Amino acid sequence: MKPDNDRELILRCQAGPSNGLEGAFRELYELYKDRVYNVCFRITGNSADALDAAQETFGILFRKVSGFRFESKFSSWVYRIAVNASIDLKRRSTGRRTASLDQVHDADVHEQDQVRLNLSEADEQGPVRQAGKRELELEIQHAILRLSPKLRAITVLRYIEDLTYDQVAETLQISIGTVKSRLARAHAALDRELTPVLDKHYLA
Repeated sequence: MKPDNDRELILRCQAGPSNGLEGAFRELYELYKDRVYNVCFRITGNSADALDAAQETFGILFRKVSGFRFESKFSSWVYRIAVNASIDLKRRSTGRRTASLDQVHDADVHEQDQVRLNLSEADEQGPVRQAGKRELELEIQHAILRLSPKLRAITVLRYIEDLTYDQVAETLQISIGTVKSRLARAHAALDRELTPVLDKHYLA
């Protein structure tokens, strides 16, 4: 297993006193807060739930970091907690709050530097192109939200967070074969959803 780049910081968190968001844990929070929020937002679909899931993620990290034994990469452990917190929150909130394009737009404007998809920058950046790109980003996010929680999580980790197959498998504690199988199912579902949208976007 590759060495964990965060090892020294994690060891300081484990050695220091339990004093909330101060000292070494504050550094850990600053290091991971954007990545955790990104994952939570992409899975929950709105900023309110994403903030709740991110807060829960860091609460778990604070309580359990002392027991981390470097048997996996720390970043994989953090992603796993964020994914589980987001999926659990969505299960609890079923019927209370549903994602819509309006919700996605509001949250994406508020956090646009953190949650934008990595679309190609090859297009001219004029107002019309920018508007079309914005619409496409929202359509993609909306399509991701219509995936099942398991397929949504694996899509976010692989294509939004850019994890390798091995890293996704380690994060979700599943086999490489299961990663590939779930991604194939996600691809098929997204193809059905997005082919008309992409045709409209690129033929416009």
